[in-house]
Amino acid sequence: MPEQVPLFLAPMSGVTDVAYRLLAREAGADFTSTEFTAASGLSRQDAKSWAKVETHERESPFIPQIFGGIEDEMVETARLLSKNADTIDLNFGCPAPKVTKTCAGAAMMADPDNLIYMVSRCIEASESPVSVKMRLGANQNALTVLEIAERCAQLGVLRICVHGRTLAQKYRGVADWDMIRKVVEVVEPYGVPVIANGDIVDSRSAASCLEITGAAGLMIGRGAIGDPCIFGRIKSELGWVDFEAPWGNENEAGQKHWAWNRYVELVDEIGGPYAARNMKQHAISFTKGLPGGRELRPHLHAIKDFRLIGEPLNIALEAFSQRRHNTLIVPEAIEAAATASEAGGWRR
Repeated sequence: MPEQVPLFLAPMSGVTDVAYRLLAREAGADFTSTEFTAASGLSRQDAKSWAKVETHERESPFIPQIFGGIEDEMVETARLLSKNADTIDLNFGCPAPKVTKTCAGAAMMADPDNLIYMVSRCIEASESPVSVKMRLGANQNALTVLEIAERCAQLGVLRICVHGRTLAQKYRGVADWDMIRKVVEVVEPYGVPVIANGDIVDSRSAASCLEITGAAGLMIGRGAIGDPCIFGRIKSELGWVDFEAPWGNENEAGQKHWAWNRYVELVDEIGGPYAARNMKQHAISFTKGLPGGRELRPHLHAIKDFRLIGEPLNIALEAFSQRRHNTLIVPEAIEAAATASEAGGWRR
């Protein structure tokens, strides 16, 4: 078995809100980051943008992640966030067209000099350490990650996370763990840890990734959407720590049932106008991979007030996990969803 390394929840838009980050920590994650947030909105003091980088007294360390193609906006945002953040994470890995069309995210991998100058200025402006997340390059003919990673290490970044795909690949194909190993080797003289990201979906893939890359940590993104318990399962199955799972000996459905109810509790605890904004998206994700999930999702989508989505899904997950039903299509859940959908939308 590989030696224990820290597990990171990847920053994901519409996923890693405060409640979900606290949930992931309870479920075994060692580090979490905010949703990746545009520096353009933060530097203009946009309220919705700042809601994405809210934190909680139980969240430590607090790591906001920002992206942007305009250097001055990134620098000013790093300065503002660093007053309360433990680390500022800079995103050079997002492949979404709405991000890359502004020459931000993974698009910056095609311009190493501009990227490095931005990182150096953010480090200079920030009162907190700066980390970076990147991809292998723009495409297979422009793999710039080794040059950029080494230059970032020379600048003194706290750590480097590498997703093993190019911008052109987006999430297609297979993550290139061998290339991540080369990054580990090139920054080793500088003592900067490398976190591997891409295709880590269970304990077996986690062990394989560590064996191939020699990374100092693992970051899990898509594998943790709707399944925050993946972190605890990896730790338990690899025998890393005597992890006491808060869900007990529950099966996968039981784990999701525990996690969903805990997420709803955390949303209520945090409160405020934005705490529940991702609730419907999370509810849909929790149904994926379970029998009857596809059939249940239209009933959940019909609920306009996302604050009312908790109970229908709770009923479905509880009945399925306790084997009272063999799918999520539970009559009581459908009835609860219909009642909730008739309640109308939420108005602040």
